[in-house]
Amino acid sequence: MAVTLYKRQRQIVDFIRQFIQKNGFSPTLQEIATAIGVSSLATVHEHLQALIKKKIVKRYEGAIRGLELLEDKLKDAMGSVEIPVLGFIAAGQPIQPYTDPEATMKIAPWLISGKKRAFILQVKGSSMIEEGIFDRDYVIIEEESVTSVKDGDIVVALLENGLATLKRFFKEKTRIRLEPANSTMSPIFATNVRIQGKCVGVIRKY
Repeated sequence: MAVTLYKRQRQIVDFIRQFIQKNGFSPTLQEIATAIGVSSLATVHEHLQALIKKKIVKRYEGAIRGLELLEDKLKDAMGSVEIPVLGFIAAGQPIQPYTDPEATMKIAPWLISGKKRAFILQVKGSSMIEEGIFDRDYVIIEEESVTSVKDGDIVVALLENGLATLKRFFKEKTRIRLEPANSTMSPIFATNVRIQGKCVGVIRKY
């Protein structure tokens, strides 16, 4: 049976998840209180105890930042997770900040691993249309590095000139090939590429 999370508990879980994804460590009780708009640490402690009892959160006693989310149980409980929408990605252009800096999108938990920071970008252009990624689609990105992506992965690549692009990644002997999925376009070749993440899903709004 799935665990039920109440509104305030969901707020706390969402904040802990995004805080860990951004910073690599968990928030303090005071940071949680500030984020959800309560003045009492006792209130936060009470909600955390409920989440611990539901096996959604694990707490390491004596540690100021000793909170851990138990992902398997969390996926059953949350039903959906909120991911920040950071900007627009277009071939040959920098990532442009999204019009609403607080924008988020709810997605199914199984679309992401939950082990790495995830974010969403909106696609501009037609460089990946043969992979079914069209103009105005949203791509779900999980952070990766150039050493962890594999040949054929669709990645967000930051080039030496500061421009970013969404392409398939291939490592050649002396360079990186960034391959579009559009037969009318040519690949990009580079020797120094920073990978910001790998595409793990596509969302389309009609």
